[in-house]
Amino acid sequence: MDVDSIRIFADIARAGNFAAVARERGVEPSSISRAISALEASLGFRLFQRSTRKVALSEAGALYLSRIESALSDLDAAREEARALSEGPTGVLRLTASVTFGLIMIVPLLPEFRAAFSRLALELELTDQNLDLVADRIDLAVRLAPSYRGDVIGVKAFDIRYRVCAAPSYLSSTARIERPADLAEHRCILLTLPQFRNRWIFGDKAGVVAEAKVGGDLVISAMLAVRAAALRGLGPALLPHWLVCNDLRTGALIDVFRDFDVTATDFTTAAWLLYPSRRHMPLKTRAAIDFFKSRLRSLAEG
Repeated sequence: MDVDSIRIFADIARAGNFAAVARERGVEPSSISRAISALEASLGFRLFQRSTRKVALSEAGALYLSRIESALSDLDAAREEARALSEGPTGVLRLTASVTFGLIMIVPLLPEFRAAFSRLALELELTDQNLDLVADRIDLAVRLAPSYRGDVIGVKAFDIRYRVCAAPSYLSSTARIERPADLAEHRCILLTLPQFRNRWIFGDKAGVVAEAKVGGDLVISAMLAVRAAALRGLGPALLPHWLVCNDLRTGALIDVFRDFDVTATDFTTAAWLLYPSRRHMPLKTRAAIDFFKSRLRSLAEG
């Protein structure tokens, strides 16, 4: 039985149609259809119920898929482990992250990543949508959250700290900001997310947590643009340390409340490296996790 035909079957079950798999493989849809017909003839049962509008797994096809997925994973793992003895990680790694995080944190690491894994191709999917790791065939995802949910496994890359930042030009031209409560008198630069728009949460060295009301006439949907507006002296902004560490070091931005922990949601937010739950982690994924876990933490601290 042709293993590639079985892989085509699994790909169609994931994608939901023959044409998408044909495009992905760079072949004519007719060749995909012939492969499935040959596989069905070999097995002796239909894998899909076909109509003019959609393709759905038959009952037998669904059962067959549930049994072969782990076998295909085992074959991939065996191939990668054998190749690794002489070649190191190979193949294609599909990595996803948010647009801002990808631009600031992932792209600067690409030269080192390429040098370290010369036989590993990288497909970097930058999107602010949370892709389905299984349906979208993602090997590794970076998520920013207090924790993670779903049928995935996570490794913490680093803890995220938020800072209230303002440009020196703004601070020298407006009323002093000495206490979190003073922010109510300033036009802050706000992120469109609901939890960022009305109040920011402060924790002092004694562990006392209090909310400070914030408001402003500039509400922006992208964190990178919030930073740009803060750099131009348009007001105080709540920004993650990984985004502004260089600005704080050079003095382009000032940390307004150095003695406070600050957040809009949760003080335990972190950057997580997530991968699909599998019996065998591919070598390329394991190597990428090790690489990004160490490099991202160093880059985030500036």
